[in-house]
Amino acid sequence: MKHILATLCAASLLLYLACTPKTGKSVAETPNPPLEPVMYDTIGKPEMGEDVPEIVFDFDEPAAINPDSVIPYNPAHTFEVDLIHTKLEISFDWPKKRANGKSTLTMKPWFYPTDRVTLDAKNFDIHSVTFDGKTEPLKYDYNNEQITIALGRSYTRNEEFKVTITYTAKPDERESYGGSNAITSDKGLYFINPDGSDKEKPMQIWTQGETESNSFWMPTVDKPNERCTQEMYITVADKFKTLSNGLLISSKKNTDGTRTDYWKMDKPHAPYLFMMAIGEFAVVKDKWRNIDVDYYVEPKFEKDARAIFPHTPEMIEFFSNKLNYPYPWQKYAQVVVRDYVSGAMENTSAVIFGEFMQKTTEELKVDNEINEKVTAHELFHHWFGDLVTTESWANLTLNEGFANYSEYLWFEQKHGRDKADEHLMNEQMGYLLSAADGGHPLIHYGYNNREDMFDAHSYNKGGCVLHMLRNLVGDEAFFTSLNRYLKKHEYTEVEVDELRMAFEEVTGQDLNWFFNQWFVGAGHPVLEISYGWDEIAKKAAVTITQSQEGKDVTRVFNLPLAVDIYDEAGKVTRQNIQVVKRSQTFFFDAPSKPALINVDADKMLLSAKTDYHTAEEWAFQYRHAPRFRDRWDALENLQATDIDLASALAKDAIKDPYGPIRMKALTVIDPSDPDVLAAVEKMAENDPDNKVRSMCIEHLATKNDARYQAIFEKGVSPDQPLNIIGPSLQGLMALDPQAAIKVAKGLESSESGQIIEVLTQLYAQSPDLSYLGYFEKHINQIDGFPAFPFFSNFAKYLVNLNDPATFDNGIVKLKTIAMNLEGTIFRRFSAAKAVSDIAKTLQAQGDATRAESILKIFEAIKSNETDPDLKNYYEQF
Repeated sequence: MKHILATLCAASLLLYLACTPKTGKSVAETPNPPLEPVMYDTIGKPEMGEDVPEIVFDFDEPAAINPDSVIPYNPAHTFEVDLIHTKLEISFDWPKKRANGKSTLTMKPWFYPTDRVTLDAKNFDIHSVTFDGKTEPLKYDYNNEQITIALGRSYTRNEEFKVTITYTAKPDERESYGGSNAITSDKGLYFINPDGSDKEKPMQIWTQGETESNSFWMPTVDKPNERCTQEMYITVADKFKTLSNGLLISSKKNTDGTRTDYWKMDKPHAPYLFMMAIGEFAVVKDKWRNIDVDYYVEPKFEKDARAIFPHTPEMIEFFSNKLNYPYPWQKYAQVVVRDYVSGAMENTSAVIFGEFMQKTTEELKVDNEINEKVTAHELFHHWFGDLVTTESWANLTLNEGFANYSEYLWFEQKHGRDKADEHLMNEQMGYLLSAADGGHPLIHYGYNNREDMFDAHSYNKGGCVLHMLRNLVGDEAFFTSLNRYLKKHEYTEVEVDELRMAFEEVTGQDLNWFFNQWFVGAGHPVLEISYGWDEIAKKAAVTITQSQEGKDVTRVFNLPLAVDIYDEAGKVTRQNIQVVKRSQTFFFDAPSKPALINVDADKMLLSAKTDYHTAEEWAFQYRHAPRFRDRWDALENLQATDIDLASALAKDAIKDPYGPIRMKALTVIDPSDPDVLAAVEKMAENDPDNKVRSMCIEHLATKNDARYQAIFEKGVSPDQPLNIIGPSLQGLMALDPQAAIKVAKGLESSESGQIIEVLTQLYAQSPDLSYLGYFEKHINQIDGFPAFPFFSNFAKYLVNLNDPATFDNGIVKLKTIAMNLEGTIFRRFSAAKAVSDIAKTLQAQGDATRAESILKIFEAIKSNETDPDLKNYYEQF
């Protein structure tokens, strides 16, 4: 499961609300915020750049612990029966949003004899329960959550039996619905545009099983430690394509115009990984070795499918080789669906993704990082999560921590160590933001609600801990241990001790200390690092103080660390230390005072760190220490403590080999320095990183200097990336408005969200009634991330145009969209924010009468809204 930031939308709202820049500190705190807005990948991790809003976590508060009772503990499911095989025949009543099913379950007692079986079956109409092939009904009790079936006699663990249940599933007919920030609904089965009334949205059916929601559409033992094989007979109208786990064995057309597709998965996997997706998809075929790799997308994205799921066969090859364990399933399919309730889901051999993935090739040339890492994340689950599965939600990091770390592994392989380390920094920050109070253990049996486990601990911290484990034992031992773990536990469920024992068996080491403090214990080190020099004794000193506090937080972490000691010439000597005390000083012999002592030289430690380097030491670190974090931290801290030295260093840093470092340097440079400006001009034309080029062009566009017109004209040519066209168009607008408008008109046919953003921004800044048609063309369809800038620009256009009739009609349109509870929260939020912004603008202009009128409309929108998160955001406007 890839939860894209407390769902992608909620994270985006946090970014959109963020407005207060973080101020620099005089010391480094690890990790430092990234330059660019960065997407984090789990619940509780906002999408943000340097603007960090207050984060409100929506988890249930842990129940108070009674000191006179047993500590709360959520165990793994206790088996009464073993579910061996599921055969499901299913069809759909689209108007009623129901599924009609016939499920035949092959089972046997787990160990003890039993004369009854209990299955999860939620909100069904039960029509019949029999033994397979029999007509005599079996007695059963049903409480709308579970069905307990009397078998008529006692069965032993050596006897299989088959029970057939016919039923109707009614996922949309419940008194209340569950869900969480990670997975916003627990209906299990979802009908999208079932009557086809929305001409802009395809008709689809899809499922979401995690955590325990597949039992809303099929009877099963809906627990992560259950495993079975499956057959699915899915009957749909012939125009639809279907996708499920395993292989499509046959497809039979029926006399009533329907078609029945028969899918078979002959390898056991957990019931929460069962899936269906139904819709009018385009299917693009690919291959890895002799295995089918299929991409299911909406037809208009058919040509973009390989870009939407980038490098998939290459990733399968890489992970198969890295783990020395070939991809274990019969096929690999990926499908994008509408209105998905999370980010993505690793259903075995058939992954579902939200529509945020569905972009054009041109858009993905600008930035495909999200698509790339989400694709890697879900693929890696097919070893860690699907092949070897957590036995309980308390051990969720055995699924999600590994999938999170796959992103690092892939970036390291494909894009180099700097890219991987930047990603690691962002993952560390995502965890630290969520764990200011110390957090909870990574393996967390005391959770209040299983959905709470989908947080920045299970994902981010889990991945970071694996990185530290890799650093501790070395690459060869790390991947050999993972191979042993996979082979020993393939097609079974696991808990964390089994991972530890695999590493111990390979390395010969006792690793209880590491697993106890990082997996079983809570918290992370909070470090202060100071330095000293004794000229007489010729000794350098490093004092490391741990100051972490909090309930169940490890008071003293055992920290093996590499320390690099540099002399003035840049020669480095490495020392290995082990921190085992709350405060500990280490002494090192040196012929002269070191120019720099670099603690945690591999930059692998998950910690909050205050490092008391001087400004000169930070500058030396940038120029001599090799890692991404060395250079990033140096720029970050100099920017906060010595802007003159930072500006001088930035002249070197804009030549850094890694683009994001160059971008960081561009925020520090002295814009009045002619040499710097000449370098920026050159980068605007030739930098190999388009994000750097875009940032340089944005800088030049503020100068309103005709010397740069040729750069802007080149930047708006059709062969340029979309993120170059935008700032180039802005620069051209300031110098030659007629030429800029001519270019803009030529771009109006583009459906790219980035182009729409650029053009609406341009039209809002220089409003004309003739541009209204462009806004009207998109206002009914714009959705997702592009909705935020579109509605913001539309609000500015209405105010700046100063046409009363257009203004009034626009306000009515915004109100209608914001109050349409059937619309997405992207559209509702963006329209409501636009109304609020218009009111504030009118107030600032002194137009109190109209401002009050618009505020009343906004209050009506607030009163009408039912989503608690949106209501909370509206209160912050």
